[in-house]
Amino acid sequence: MHHWAHASRRNCDPWWENETEWHREWKALFPEECREVSHTALDGEVHRADVKTPTGIVIEVQHSSMTDQERESREVFYRNLIWILDGRGFESRFEILERLPAPDSEISRKLVWWPAHPRRPRHLFRSPWERIAHFVRLSDIVEAHPEFTKASMRNTGEIPSGILVWSSAHWKLEEEIEAQYIGHHLFYWTRPRRTWLDAGCPVYVDFGDEILWRIETYDETGMKCVRPIAKQKLVHDAMVERRAEDIATRFYPIT
Repeated sequence: MHHWAHASRRNCDPWWENETEWHREWKALFPEECREVSHTALDGEVHRADVKTPTGIVIEVQHSSMTDQERESREVFYRNLIWILDGRGFESRFEILERLPAPDSEISRKLVWWPAHPRRPRHLFRSPWERIAHFVRLSDIVEAHPEFTKASMRNTGEIPSGILVWSSAHWKLEEEIEAQYIGHHLFYWTRPRRTWLDAGCPVYVDFGDEILWRIETYDETGMKCVRPIAKQKLVHDAMVERRAEDIATRFYPIT
């Protein structure tokens, strides 16, 4: 009602949002004692974590949009936190592209990658190799620009002019990539919710099936990639691991 208000914010969580069925289904994957666990801030405000596992990992299940300020405040407050995003609203704008070799593999150290915008809708691709990625050979760059490193791309995001850019030759690397593949994929997110690319805690995107996609930083260039993880695996790891960063660190092929 228009005249209703709290007399005090001490028992009201300002981070609370209306729960969807998707939200409730996620919380139901965990024991009841792990749900809606209260924490009291230094100023007396009460915050209720969607899930807190016995090992201390906090899981926030997020359906609505969020500002950088609110995301950062929750990350500072909970610290040992993972985010699970409802990706169903932007699934049509989120393209999972080619496989990548492990970031520390020999082939990866020789190449600089970045994704191209998918040129056709997903259902028109005859094979995954038609979703072309661009790459350059690091040796080609260093020969012309000795000062260049992969890490220097973090500031400019650009390749020096005059360097040969490979795209259609990506399929020639298929065998080498497959040998070094441990789950990393390029992706392209049209009109991304930028705050999740900048998050300081692990972010998993749920598109409504049994596979989640974790957003990660691939290498020194700062390029983002995604890795698949079974929902059941995340729930298991969250209950036994002590640090959010240790969830899903081992790669299990998704069939």
